[in-house]
Formats: sequence, C-alpha cells, structure tokens
Amino acid sequence: MELKPLRNLADYQAALTAIEALWSAPDGSPEAERLEVLALLVEAYEQRHFPIEQPDPIAFLEYVLETRGLEPADLEPFIGSPGKVAAVMKRQLPLSLEMIRHLAAGLHLPAEVLIQEYALHQDAA
Repeated sequence: MELKPLRNLADYQAALTAIEALWSAPDGSPEAERLEVLALLVEAYEQRHFPIEQPDPIAFLEYVLETRGLEPADLEPFIGSPGKVAAVMKRQLPLSLEMIRHLAAGLHLPAEVLIQEYALHQDAA
C-alpha cells in the first residue's frame, strides 16, 4: 500500500489490512516504521469520521468510583462536605473550577472531561 492520506472508507480499510500484515514487524525495521505511519493515518481518519464524544462529567465520576472501588465519601477531599458531594452527584450542584482542579490533581482525572457542561436537575421545592 502506498502511503497517502486516507480520504475514504476504502483507503481506511486498506490501511487497516496493511496494519494487520505489519503487526509483528520487528522494532526499528522499515516495516515497523511503516506500521507507525499507517497507525497515525488511521487514527487521524477515525478522529475525523468516527469521533468519540467525551463522557458526561458525572457519569465519568460514577465510573471512576465504581472501577476504583471508591465510595462517594472518597470525593469529599476534592469536592467538599458530604452534602456537596451528594448534590454534585445528584446533578443539583455543578462542579466548580476548584473542584475540577482538585479532582484532576488528586485522582489523576482528565480535567477536559470534568470541565464539560452537563445538565443539572432541579429539585421540586
């Protein structure tokens, strides 16, 4: 396969086939370099044509809690009081910039996910 921009699905599929054929190329070989360039081309094509949206910040926090075996109380050092944590997790209170900074630094989470806008629920008064 000639190295060129991937402009359509046929180009993309041909690049995937070439990658599969080169997958076991020894490090430092010309084939490994070709594999690396093809992988970059495929990545660029996928970002353009099959974008994956960032997760919702609260859904992401729920995922982090679940996968790390944490409880909402474990968010208190980063968000604040138990009531604040509950309000954030129930989407009644938005994450503040300070909370996002603390979560990103303390739990090693990507701030670009946490900073996104998300819908809040309004309690019936």
